[in-house]
Amino acid sequence: MALLLYDFAIFCYTGLIRIAALFQPKAAQWIDGRRGLFDALEKATASWKSKEKRLTVWVHCASLGEFEQGRPLIERLKKERPDTRILLTFFSPSGYEIRRNYAQADFVCYLPSDTRGHAKQFLDLVQPDLAVFVKYEFWIHHLQALRKRRVPALLISALFRKEQLFFKWYGGLFRETLGTFHHIFTQNESSAVLVRPFLPNAVTVAGDTRVDRVLQLAESAPSYPIAEAFRGATQLLIAGSIWPEDEALLLPFLQKNLPPDWKAVLAPHQTDRGHVQPILQALGKQALPYSEATPENASKARYLVIDNIGMLSSLYQYGTVAYIGGGFGSGIHNTLEPIAFGLPVIFGPRYQKFEEARYLVDHEGGFAIQSEDDLTNAFFRLKDQDFRQQASQTARQYILDNKGATTQIFQFIIASMPPVSL
Repeated sequence: MALLLYDFAIFCYTGLIRIAALFQPKAAQWIDGRRGLFDALEKATASWKSKEKRLTVWVHCASLGEFEQGRPLIERLKKERPDTRILLTFFSPSGYEIRRNYAQADFVCYLPSDTRGHAKQFLDLVQPDLAVFVKYEFWIHHLQALRKRRVPALLISALFRKEQLFFKWYGGLFRETLGTFHHIFTQNESSAVLVRPFLPNAVTVAGDTRVDRVLQLAESAPSYPIAEAFRGATQLLIAGSIWPEDEALLLPFLQKNLPPDWKAVLAPHQTDRGHVQPILQALGKQALPYSEATPENASKARYLVIDNIGMLSSLYQYGTVAYIGGGFGSGIHNTLEPIAFGLPVIFGPRYQKFEEARYLVDHEGGFAIQSEDDLTNAFFRLKDQDFRQQASQTARQYILDNKGATTQIFQFIIASMPPVSL
């Protein structure tokens, strides 16, 4: 009965997406991206069925954030065993549209909607030796089909909370789904405690593979002469992935309270003109969009507004303190990127879902705010060099203490799974 209800929910969801696609661009991408999916997949995998046996690993990510968690494992597999085939699937357009040409994957596509027929057709074509699901992905028919074919499925960087469906009295179907995984690697012990009763000998606390990824980014970050010239000899506040709700606090603070020996970089989450222009207008003549910056004019500006995508994670190398946006909306954005460079972080009140943010708040490497006054108080605490150095050490130490999840998972694949031995 529960499975029938699940199938009905999938049917309704797909129908609603089709309706939404008539007027919502992302919904249209979701539908259009799945048209001809199986034909494209059949063409891409035709050569995979040759007599030459190579390991085929299917990695599934919901969206771009989960991809960044799966990416270190993909790249480790490709580095250590270049013959490994990687099929990368996404549920959401925000992941697929950005990473559809990801060079480390042999093929990238959407995951078909989770029906019994689609799961069979998908696996008939791909014939994976191993499946890796990242963080939150639990597609029942695909997981059941993997188990039926004796294909091991791993769940990595998993997070569980007691409020989730698995742990409700009516969540039996989803609890059963946990049992389809060969092994689950959680980000923390509290998640492991929740899920161990259902997989007593197949749960490991490995940490978050994102930590390995941000360390890679920090160690290979390119230099930006414009950013170097802009900073000069000043201290630098970098406000990353900010939304209008963040700007409502930040912009007045910058205009009233930013000390004269400090400058600020503002990187809105959405970089189109409609979001960038109001920031430039609010900050006036002292603000400069990155697209118009040169080392010469950047050195004279007080505020640098980033109007492109892709450089924020590397810009943190020039920072002194970071403000992370999203905390007044659905949740904060990436705090690991700035703390990989040892930056203390400030963010809004919605941070509880993130292990690293909770740790930073508890140990004064991060500071949660709810108002402009809170922002001012947090900033001026961090303006003190001794306190800022202590907060910076706390932030950086979190990264060092939590690295290595990718290696642990990779070694498990090699040592513990003879059917898919690399």
